[in-house]
Amino acid sequence: MRRRMLLLGLAIVTVLFLLNWSLRLCMGRMDRIASSSSLVNSQANLILDAGHGGEDGGAVSLTGMPESQINLAVVLRMRDILAFYGVSPMVLREEDISLHDNSAVSLREKKVSDLKNRVAAIEGQRSATLLSIHQNTYPNNRYHGAQVFYAPTEGSKELAEHIQAVVKGTLQPENERSVKQIPDTVYLMNHISCPAVLVECGFLTNPEEEAQLLDPDYQKQLAAVLVGAWLTAP
Repeated sequence: MRRRMLLLGLAIVTVLFLLNWSLRLCMGRMDRIASSSSLVNSQANLILDAGHGGEDGGAVSLTGMPESQINLAVVLRMRDILAFYGVSPMVLREEDISLHDNSAVSLREKKVSDLKNRVAAIEGQRSATLLSIHQNTYPNNRYHGAQVFYAPTEGSKELAEHIQAVVKGTLQPENERSVKQIPDTVYLMNHISCPAVLVECGFLTNPEEEAQLLDPDYQKQLAAVLVGAWLTAP
């Protein structure tokens, strides 16, 4: 356990350090790190899902920013960081769009079609792991902190517990939240067979946390922590 945490810390610190250097310098060093056997999941098949998209903006922050755009920003930063490790994740959407079929007309039809298409894309990958990125809200603005939910599939709870612990240990030391199984009303997470977690990165209804989640530098830190957690997961 101690060795794994040391490796995790090294991975995250390395990523954050490299974000401040040129791409040429980064690639030379990351090639050596990517080949290291200490990064448990560097060769695994990862799928990144930026929740919502297009007309379905999800929740809305206090200052009017749609959740879908924040989700996408975090996912794209994760994708770019993973590239330093030689990992090419499958990214379900790389623009602020819905993944619905052209035949879908109403917003409801588009949402249903979008979710079914995401499920089909995920199920089409072998030996995959899904990380779905979302943002939380609550009427009371005092609530804050990331929380990880897991799908009812083998390996999901263990992955969620690892990510939650890493977030607390590196980014949010005051975070006392625990992982939870995803409600059965969440279609995507209950219709896939691979290990999967949904990360609620923070509360858009908390003024301080909203400001963080809209800050590009904080998004980089969050993305680096999530990547480091996945790379070192059991």
